[in-house]
Formats: sequence, structure tokens, C-alpha cells
Amino acid sequence: MYLATTEQANALLERDPLALLIGMLLDQQIPMEKAFTSPQVLRERLGGQLDARAIAMHDPEQFEAVFREPPALHRFPAAMAKRVQALAQLLVERYDGDAEAVWTGAADGPDLVRRIGGLPGFGEQKAKIFAALLGKQFDVRPNGWREAAGDYGADGATRSIADVVDDASRKAVRSFKQQQKAAAKSS
Repeated sequence: MYLATTEQANALLERDPLALLIGMLLDQQIPMEKAFTSPQVLRERLGGQLDARAIAMHDPEQFEAVFREPPALHRFPAAMAKRVQALAQLLVERYDGDAEAVWTGAADGPDLVRRIGGLPGFGEQKAKIFAALLGKQFDVRPNGWREAAGDYGADGATRSIADVVDDASRKAVRSFKQQQKAAAKSS
């Protein structure tokens, strides 16, 4: 795993589905490495564990303070603290607090993308990217997952975090994103 800046943070992403979901949720308007390192920092600030139930029940003001503590976990700590709590609350309500159940319970690829897209902070594009990440790097491959993930599910692509497997692919993905932003700006 090469999404975070430290080996410890990457190891957490590999073994903890909630950390992976939180990292993906935070992956907007900040560098990918910061977003995916923040779950490890959050874990440390919460006493050494990430637990959907504990996060859901945490006092919102105190939870926001955890996000704001320097270095802040996100460029927009208040908004993202609320989203992470909303994510945890939904996981408790729908999935008994088990983040992995979001994908292990999917009937097929379209259901996988639909379930991910139903999470707070996950729109259609982010849901497809996360489904591609699960398929490519975590062997979560219900029937039709590639098609449901759209272009992000294609083999050999360097379009998103789903394709980051080393420093070279991270640079290629970053370059692709910069080209996309430049193209959008010019049109």
C-alpha cells in the first residue's frame, strides 16, 4: 500500500476497513497522502483504536477538536469531523459498526458501487474509485465490479488511487489528475 506517507499508516489502511473508508472520505481538497495518513493520526489521538461506535458516540465538539489539533487532519477540519462522524453513525445503523460489511455484503458490482455511494461524503465518482481500489488492491471482486467502477476499474490505468501501487504510479496518477484539471479549466 502506497497511499499514505508512513509505513505505519499504510499498514493500518491494509488491515482496518474503517481506516480505509475514512482515508477515502478525507481524500478531497488535500493531497492524497495527507488524506490517507490522517486515519492513523486520528487513531493515535483517539487512544490507539478506530471504532465506528466510539466515533459515532463521540461528543461532536470534542471530535472536531481532535481534527483541529495541529497538524489538522484536513484542510477543513470542522466539516470533515462532521462527515467522519456521520459515516460512523451510518455504519453503526446499517452495518452494525462493521465497515467491511459495506463491501462484503454486496450482491454484485452495481450493488457495491450503490452501497459505497450511499455513505456520507461518497458521491458517484468516489464510489466508483473506491470500488476499483477494493477490486484492484483488496481482491473485493463481486460479479461486474470492473464495469460498475467504470474507467477506474480498467487494468493498466493510472487514473486514481486505485492504481497507486508504488512511487511511479503515484506520480502517474498525480500527473493524470493535473492534466484533467487543466483540461477542465481550459474548457
